[in-house]
Amino acid sequence: MSSEPFLRVHVTGTALERGRHYGAQAAHLVAGSMDTYRRIFEHYAGWDWDDVTRHARTYVQPIEAYRTHMLEEMQGIAEGAGLAFEDVLALNVRTEVMFAAIARAAARAPAAAGGCTAFAALPEATAEGHTLLGQNWDWIRGTGGNVVVLEAEPEDGPDFVTVVEAGLLAKTGLNSAGMGLVTNALVSDADRGEPGVPYHAILRAILESERPSTALEAITRHSRASSANYLIAHRDGEAVNVEAAPGDYSRVYIDFPDAGLFSHANHFTNIRVDLKDVGIWDGPDSLLRLRRVQRLLEARRGRLDVALMREVLSDHFSYPEGVCAHLDPSLPEVEQYATQFSIVMDLDEGTIWLVQGNPCESEFIRLETQLSGLNGAHSAAPSQAAGIAGNKQEVLLQ
Repeated sequence: MSSEPFLRVHVTGTALERGRHYGAQAAHLVAGSMDTYRRIFEHYAGWDWDDVTRHARTYVQPIEAYRTHMLEEMQGIAEGAGLAFEDVLALNVRTEVMFAAIARAAARAPAAAGGCTAFAALPEATAEGHTLLGQNWDWIRGTGGNVVVLEAEPEDGPDFVTVVEAGLLAKTGLNSAGMGLVTNALVSDADRGEPGVPYHAILRAILESERPSTALEAITRHSRASSANYLIAHRDGEAVNVEAAPGDYSRVYIDFPDAGLFSHANHFTNIRVDLKDVGIWDGPDSLLRLRRVQRLLEARRGRLDVALMREVLSDHFSYPEGVCAHLDPSLPEVEQYATQFSIVMDLDEGTIWLVQGNPCESEFIRLETQLSGLNGAHSAAPSQAAGIAGNKQEVLLQ
């Protein structure tokens, strides 16, 4: 494997300018994402691309009310990649389109909408007293080939880095305000693909947040279209886990780490959840993966570092559906899924460790980030902020 597991995309300027830079640099991969989801939607629900883009347009108004600049950036991505706006919009609401298509076609949901195993380890549980976040992103065969590392320097708000499918606004990542984000798809009986703020727009808004409270507002203040889990941590050594179902703030369920550790997979775990958890029916492996990663992390409490995290994320209990997921040749090719990338983030150092594909097969590549300046000072205590120089973030991956 090369030293660069994924295409590096660096964007600056206004939302429209950032989108154009993104689309131009990753045009072939954005087209690859579109081709991949064209096949997925056709297989699972019998929708052609016209059906997909027609439904995608119903999310324009919720996104405009949520964060108008996201529509501008999607327009820019489309222009840069030589596609129609609706094509890029469809990619960014692909989770919601899938639920709508499945509901209308009475088809079954695909692999719990993506099987991911995520964790947070706070200073009391790590070897160097750092805050670590990580996950395996498990999804349908071929999707990993369209992933990019997107580095953004917005005109307003913190700089951020996200590892994401080309054409989408965000997935897992960290920002220069000291926050990191990992995520899990969830499925409930309330997930019907009805218009609301889409999953990937919320992920992007979290990474654009300057403090944990505004990250929570990004989840709770508007009606959501899909269920999802958001595990958010800060370099000051705190973390919060948010399970959210479609709807308003009353369908948000919050937990905190126990003795410095928290793990999550693709089912609801909060005792307040009053929905039918479709993820348990569609992906019972989620229950086993969560229990397994909890035990593995607990056994390494106080010693956890990137090397030990790779051990945890490489575990094969219940193979091929383990924490480190491998292709199951007994399934049709379009339904086969596996770990597409594995990531560990050190929020104290602002570094990302990344593996393309299964972590059991390759070593992590360290992507260096330098996070300093005004936005970092905002999250520090006043005595700390006084010693931080500079008036603009610099994000540099080396």
